[in-house]
Amino acid sequence: MVVETARSADELTALARRAEEFGYATVTLRDHVIAGPFGDQLAPMVAPTAAVCATRALRVGTLALANDYRHPVMPAKEAAPLDQVSGGRFELGLGAGRLREEYLRAGLPFDPPRVRVDRLEESVQMLRGLLGGEKVTLTGRYYSVRDLAVFPRPAARPPLLIGAGGMRMLGLAGRHADIVGVLPRALPDGTISDEITERLPGTIARKVDRVRAEGRDVELSMLVSPAFGPDPRTAAARAAVRRGWGASSAELVPDMPSQFVGPPDHIAEQMVARRETYGFSYYVVPDGQMEQFAPVVAALTGR
Repeated sequence: MVVETARSADELTALARRAEEFGYATVTLRDHVIAGPFGDQLAPMVAPTAAVCATRALRVGTLALANDYRHPVMPAKEAAPLDQVSGGRFELGLGAGRLREEYLRAGLPFDPPRVRVDRLEESVQMLRGLLGGEKVTLTGRYYSVRDLAVFPRPAARPPLLIGAGGMRMLGLAGRHADIVGVLPRALPDGTISDEITERLPGTIARKVDRVRAEGRDVELSMLVSPAFGPDPRTAAARAAVRRGWGASSAELVPDMPSQFVGPPDHIAEQMVARRETYGFSYYVVPDGQMEQFAPVVAALTGR
């Protein structure tokens, strides 16, 4: 589940406790310094402490840190104690950064995608070493450190999640991540594509193939948009109109790997089927749908 509505520590801890009661596995926080489509967001490397202290088994993480907002030494330094405090329940989500308006309002240069992706790859290499308890020396184009280690040393390196939509980013994620969040592609203007083609089965299959081409065993994740209702066709039509694809596209929605339509038991069956087809096992839903989605969690976990 991704947190979008919590505006205080009290709201976040209440949300985390409720998520754990429902059987959710993970709660993640977004990384934004301006009030975008989801409103103001809590600091993603500080707020998780409240969530882990309020729960016993719930995992917490970031979805995802914009790499350009911090030198990689800093999230490594902060992730190490977070992992310790949580008893190994923290996971670090990263991305290349994409929201042009946020960069400009924060006074940060919004470099071309190639530069941001190159910089992320250097950052990930450094983070994996630091969070693996190594003393790191790295001299790259964007970052340089010498004989550097973090304290406290993590008991085990926290899982690394990388969100990726373009083929180059998907390859990077396949090489370095433990969890790959498969996304629609980012556009040069700093937005995410809302094109229907980015959500079709063939497109998602090609993206999964690109990740798998790196030859590593990674978990696949996806942010999903459930549309509940007793009749899947009606729910699909409603989802198509809401997303701006038009009612004529409704017949395409039920087969989209990121779209789930119908009653909870039907959605649970869709999720199992798509795990078998594509390999997705880590689904993320917005916190605004936490309670509505809880019966799906119960069906999947046998609660």
